[in-house]
Amino acid sequence: MPPKISIVTPSFNQAPFLERTIRSVLDQGYENLEYIIIDGGSNDGSIDIIRKYSNHLAHWVSEQDRGQPDAINKGLRRATGDWLAWQNSDDVYYPGTFSSLAHAAAEHPHVNLITGNMAAIDPEGRRLRVQRYVRPTYGAVRAEGMILTNQAAFWRKSVHDSIGYVNESLTCAFDYEWFLRVTERFEAWHVPEIWGGLRIYDATKTVQMAQRFAEEIALVRSERPFPRWKIPLYRLRRVALMLVQGEGRYVMAGVANRIRDALHDGTRMRGCK
Repeated sequence: MPPKISIVTPSFNQAPFLERTIRSVLDQGYENLEYIIIDGGSNDGSIDIIRKYSNHLAHWVSEQDRGQPDAINKGLRRATGDWLAWQNSDDVYYPGTFSSLAHAAAEHPHVNLITGNMAAIDPEGRRLRVQRYVRPTYGAVRAEGMILTNQAAFWRKSVHDSIGYVNESLTCAFDYEWFLRVTERFEAWHVPEIWGGLRIYDATKTVQMAQRFAEEIALVRSERPFPRWKIPLYRLRRVALMLVQGEGRYVMAGVANRIRDALHDGTRMRGCK
């Protein structure tokens, strides 16, 4: 029997995308799955969608909550799987993700966090770009920020016994703070496959609350002092690991984008004089 995987979906008024999220979990065809949906009292038709799939859910509830971190924690505390994750109600998993995770977990029994790559997708699910990562460590996450993403990350349930749950005092940067705590205590592994899709559109929290994101990330970092001189070393580490993974074309594209942005900024500054 493959390891039990528990997925938690926090949901609130995202009916246009919710069914695609649910199907991306259920259509994995994974035989040892526990799926939990925690809805915050949606009034846009989301409840009808959840009820449609209720026979395939281990648990679901729709009630007022204190926001996304609270909903995630409600689900994680109820989860009984060997491996846990949350997937937002407008994002998706790509086919084969759970089987790939199970294979990686069997090959690397000493790790407690396993990550994959992520694709940014538009409202219709069309791929906009791919974000490729490497094996995360605490230093790398502290130095470079979100070099991993919840859309493509799974961790052992036992992690919660050591470090607790998502920080509910944060509205936006709770995922960054969570992965800092995980990587600070536990070893991770990375699988260079696209596991998750992050949907990009104007109404997302990332777009609507950009300033709040920046403020909370700054707060989280201020509580964890880090030598600035180490930052370029971790960037070099990421490039080196990318090359080892055979991502030379991706690395060169990133370098070209940086050069183009620098030239554009320089041209714009000269034009302002």
